[in-house]
Order: sequence, then structure tokens, then C-alpha cells
Amino acid sequence: MANYKSIHKYGRDEIIINKSRFIGTAAPVENEEQAVEFIEKIKKEFKDASHNCYAYVIGENKGIQRYSDDGEPSGTAGMPILNVINQENIVNAAVVVTRYFGGVLLGAGGLVRAYTKSCKIGLESGIIVEKSLYYDVSFDLDYTLLGKMDNELLLNSFIVKDKIYSDRVDFKLIVKEDETEKLRALVNEITSGKSVICIGQAAYYSIKDGKIIE
Repeated sequence: MANYKSIHKYGRDEIIINKSRFIGTAAPVENEEQAVEFIEKIKKEFKDASHNCYAYVIGENKGIQRYSDDGEPSGTAGMPILNVINQENIVNAAVVVTRYFGGVLLGAGGLVRAYTKSCKIGLESGIIVEKSLYYDVSFDLDYTLLGKMDNELLLNSFIVKDKIYSDRVDFKLIVKEDETEKLRALVNEITSGKSVICIGQAAYYSIKDGKIIE
């Protein structure tokens, strides 16, 4: 799967609208089985709620999309939740909006707005990120080259995951596939070819504003 937009972690927030309590809960999911498991967990947690409406989008090209109004008027809950996920261009995420009815009818338009807002705050609580495929790359160098390497990595927007100071300085980076050769050339130039670059496994990382979110 190519780079994609999703959420970083489980998130939850809530709002009160005309005495009704709306709880938006979001979670990253890798497949439909995980999505269903998450939804059932929330339904069990809030089994006394008036409604537990949900939607999820999974896979490349948003291949799997499901939603439920869970007893609310058709089109006022599940579809608005799904629309928010799609408008944000998020995949591999599920959202459940729980409602405790407060005694005041909201009308169709009011329900759409309430479920839309509740989905948004749930997703925002989970932190919307870019999921990008990066390779773990490591190399070491002499302390005399540390300042120059730091400056060049910063200028070229490489993401340094860690630096270990021992007899030499060990750099740990995550690098996009199309930038590995650029890094290799940079390291060879600065170290005059005296540093060995190790390229490890690829994995998806959560990136927000150009920085890794652990």
C-alpha cells in the first residue's frame, strides 16, 4: 500500500448538544476484522447508550467502506461519519459516535451536524497523520564530522530517529525509498567514503509536520 493518511492512535472526545451527550471514539484498524472488533468493544462499553453509530474505511483506494445509523433516522448518523472520514481522505480507521439522548429532538439537520462534529473530534483526538513507508538506515562517523553531518541532514530534511555517542557517533534515520541513494551520496561525500551505510527493513511511520510521532 502506498503512503496514506490515517490516525496515529486510539482517540476519544465528547460534546453536549441540546442536552444530548455525543462521544466520538476513533481507532486505527488494519482490516475489517479489527474494525468490527473495535465497534463491538465500544458497543459493549456503552451498552446503555441510545445509539452507537459508526463508519470505517479500509484499504488502498478506500476499497472497504461500511456505516450504520444504529436506530437514528436513515442518513443522519452513519453516512455523516463516513463522509467526514472520506473528506479527510483517511483510510484504515474506524469511528463510533455514541449518543445519550438528552430529551431534546435535534431534527435531521441537527443530527447530521452533531454526528459530523463528533466524528471530527474523535479523529482529531486520535491525531490525523501521514502514514509513510520509510527504511531504517544507520551509519557511523568520527566526531570531527558531527557538526557538518547534522547541518547537511537538517538542510536536506532527513529524519534522524536517534544518535548514539560511543567511540564514534552512530546515526539512526528513517528514509523514504526514493531518498536512500541521496543519503548514501551525502554520507560518502562527508566521510570520504569511510562510513558503511546499512539499510534495514521498511515500515510505516506516523508523520506529523515533518516529525515522527511515536
